[in-house]
Amino acid sequence: MSHCRDEHDHHDHHHGHDDHGHDHSDDITPALQFSLYQHIKFDQVETMNEAVPGSGKAIVKKTWAERLEPEPELASDDDEQIIINVPFTGQVKLHSILLRTSGSRSAPRTVKLFANREHVDFETAGELAATQTLEPARTSEVQELPVRRALFGKVQRLTLFVEDNYGAEEGDEGEETTRISYLGFKGEWMQLGRAPAQILYEAAPNPNDHAVKGTSMNQIGSGIRGRGKGA
Repeated sequence: MSHCRDEHDHHDHHHGHDDHGHDHSDDITPALQFSLYQHIKFDQVETMNEAVPGSGKAIVKKTWAERLEPEPELASDDDEQIIINVPFTGQVKLHSILLRTSGSRSAPRTVKLFANREHVDFETAGELAATQTLEPARTSEVQELPVRRALFGKVQRLTLFVEDNYGAEEGDEGEETTRISYLGFKGEWMQLGRAPAQILYEAAPNPNDHAVKGTSMNQIGSGIRGRGKGA
C-alpha cells in the first residue's frame, strides 16, 4: 500500500465544492516526509544501458511535484536491462524506493538492489547476491516499495539493477525496452559521524545540494550494457 499514490485524489473527495481550485500544494508535506532528495549526489548518478544519455540522472532529479510528468523518461537501449548507481551525500537508513513506470510490458518486473557496492556492471550484477530483490507492480501509479531496513541501515551508495520487464512473461521474445519515468527514495539521512536526521521537505533541484503501491521484495544486479549485447 502506498500513500504516495496521488493522495490528493482521496483528499479532494472530502472537500466541498469550494475546493475545485485546489492546487495540491498540501500534498507536499505527507508525501515527502523522510524524502532523501536533498541528499543525493545527482552529478554522480550513473546509468548503464540508457537509450538517451543523462536520462537516468534526469528521472532521479525529478521532484515529487514532477512525478507524473511523462518526460524525461529513462528507456533501456540494447535490451531490457538497466543499472542505476545512486550515491548519497552521507549515510542513509533506507526505508523505501518510489517508482513510476506504466501498465505496459515495458514496466520493470524484477529490480535487484545492492548496497554500498562500487563498480557494479551487468556481469557483476548477474553473479553477486543482491541485498534485496523487489517486484514492482505493472501500473502507472507511483509505487512505494519498502526495503528490509535491517539490510539498508548504513547506505552510502545504492545500485538498482532492472533484470527484466513484464514483456518476459508474454511467451514470445519479450519487450526489449524497459521504461521508468520517476525514481525517488525515502529514509533517514545522517552526516557521517552524526545522528540520523529526518527530512521533511523536498527542496527544489539544486546541483549544489544534491539527492503507491508496492509489492513483494526480492533481489537485484548490475553492469554497463544490457544482458543481450555485451553483458
